[in-house]
Amino acid sequence: MGIDEYGGGQSPQSAVLVVTTNDVPGYRVERVIGEVFGLTVRSRHLGSQIGAGLKSLVGGELKGLTKTLAQTRTQAMERLVEQAQTRGANAVLMMRFDVSEAADVGTEVCAYGTAAVITPRHA
Repeated sequence: MGIDEYGGGQSPQSAVLVVTTNDVPGYRVERVIGEVFGLTVRSRHLGSQIGAGLKSLVGGELKGLTKTLAQTRTQAMERLVEQAQTRGANAVLMMRFDVSEAADVGTEVCAYGTAAVITPRHA
């Protein structure tokens, strides 16, 4: 599996800039829209659970689970961007992920941040 299968983040063509910082160098926050989030819950796959259990006996990375988590975070981020865009934002500031168990049947991943409208600063 290549590194692209384990990566994440937004595509360069995205109309909404997502950052983990409070501000964006060279830009001014014109308007804060408010909190936005993207949520997804993935159920556990029996085969991957058995494989992970066996792998834990000998140690090493659980590549199947790593790939699934990366895909899940990407989906949560896409939903975050969609919600921000729908609310009129062109940026999400202070983006974070929250991961938790969902009633012992899966994993919940939430991407959240502050939707805002930003404009370039002029020199």
